[in-house]
Amino acid sequence: MPAELATTIAGLIKAEPRGDVVARALDSIRTHLGMDVAFVSEIVGDRVVFRTVDAPGLGEFIKPGDSHALDDVFCGHILAGRLPELMPDTAAEPLAAAMPGALAIPIGRHMSVPLRRADGSTYGMFCCLGQVADPTLSGRDLAMMRVFADLAEFEINREHAARAIVDDRRNRITSVMSDDAMTIVYQPIWNLVTMAPVGCECLSRFASWPSYGPDHWFAEAAAAGLGTALEIAAIHRGLAGLAAFPDMAYLSVNASPATVLSGELDSAFAGIPVDRIVLEITEHDLIVDYPAMTQALRPLRRAGLRLAVDDAGAGYASLHHILDLRPDLIKLDMHLTRGIDEDRARQALTGAIAGFARDIGSLLIAEGVETSAELATLRALGIELAQGYHLGRPMPLDHAAALFENGRPALAAA
Repeated sequence: MPAELATTIAGLIKAEPRGDVVARALDSIRTHLGMDVAFVSEIVGDRVVFRTVDAPGLGEFIKPGDSHALDDVFCGHILAGRLPELMPDTAAEPLAAAMPGALAIPIGRHMSVPLRRADGSTYGMFCCLGQVADPTLSGRDLAMMRVFADLAEFEINREHAARAIVDDRRNRITSVMSDDAMTIVYQPIWNLVTMAPVGCECLSRFASWPSYGPDHWFAEAAAAGLGTALEIAAIHRGLAGLAAFPDMAYLSVNASPATVLSGELDSAFAGIPVDRIVLEITEHDLIVDYPAMTQALRPLRRAGLRLAVDDAGAGYASLHHILDLRPDLIKLDMHLTRGIDEDRARQALTGAIAGFARDIGSLLIAEGVETSAELATLRALGIELAQGYHLGRPMPLDHAAALFENGRPALAAA
């Protein structure tokens, strides 16, 4: 094997994008054998469909997406054993010579080997052809082409497996949305000065199998390209309960940066009094373009929508969100809340964040309040709002709405 060809094969093995590997494999073997055309085809029913094509100067005659009846091209006859995989001179093969020439270019020499799926079934063919015969082509050339075909086969099967995973994810997410397997619960948010509820956060719960937590379902939806669809569905279902609450109460819904930038929020909030909505930007995705986020949110914020950012005190990302998005509410990370009554460092940091929030005109919400001691410490530090199991677990709509009738927190017994 020539050294340069060995180097090419090594590079192909290390390459990552499937399309690049297959395209480079076709280009390398076509160039090495002095052919005019190289392609990978897929057999779909009784037809051959060209998937990847390398044909410099001949693109008008053969291109990806073209298809032909299986019996009209050499592929079907090679698979059936009626034609050999190596034909240095197609005129020497009576069956090949008698065929009408579906590709609209003369085929003087032809080499083709089958590509198999992981289960052993035939995927299609890895082919090279030239417009004039070449009697010097030999079994060694065919063996070399098989090396490149094996690389293409591996990449095709890897892509098929990855696609199957994505398809499975999409089916699960679609099922969750269509089968009403996603329900909304409402966790109350309390004013720590008046000790009255002021709003609720809408949280998703999933009854579908497998039994995963909400974070997993939303991450899986994002991986399948359905993250925005699932988030918008959750927002619609959460806001459907808004009428059950008094006018002074708000609902908080969650959206990723991708969903904000998608433009779908306008339709999700259509017909809803946005001044009763708090949009919480989730921490799952990085915000790459803050100006674009600000621009996307500007019309809604002008209409009264309030913005919240999560996990204040947890790291650089949340601080960046606060500085660039200028939220109306800042949610204190629950790791700061947890055990704050016994930790002076947590108290000092929380007090500093509370002062910072007041200076920029934001309200601070403490998350994860689980004990009366934590609650008392937060009130002493001047924290305005809080939520957590001590104040009320996520609950069905009617239970949450009932809290606003008496305005008294459902402490530890909740």
